[in-house]
Amino acid sequence: MIAEAFRRGASGFLPKTAAAAELLQAIREVLNGRTYLSPALAAGTIRSLLRRSEEAREPVALTSRQREVLQLLAEGKLMKEVASVLNMKDRTVAFHKYRIMEKLNLHSTSELVRYAVRNNIIAA
Repeated sequence: MIAEAFRRGASGFLPKTAAAAELLQAIREVLNGRTYLSPALAAGTIRSLLRRSEEAREPVALTSRQREVLQLLAEGKLMKEVASVLNMKDRTVAFHKYRIMEKLNLHSTSELVRYAVRNNIIAA
């Protein structure tokens, strides 16, 4: 969201919870021709940008079975449903999901779904 705001022309970005003093500092920076990013947001933003940079540099190859599991999970199927469709045990589906997330450095099911959409594994 922060990167998109700057791409669309923002000169500064701070959280809604920012103190009035920080707002004034941000306004001064922008009026002096500089950009401003709240220190409260900077560390997370940098980590996110670095992670995306690494993902773009090194595409991760998933096995065909991992792609099948990812597709079904990203389509909203429960692990039991995926297991039934692919004729495997629930625990095997869970193992594949865990390995996929580990390989792709993802931390939640929503990140898994976003990855599947971005990489055309499922349609948006």
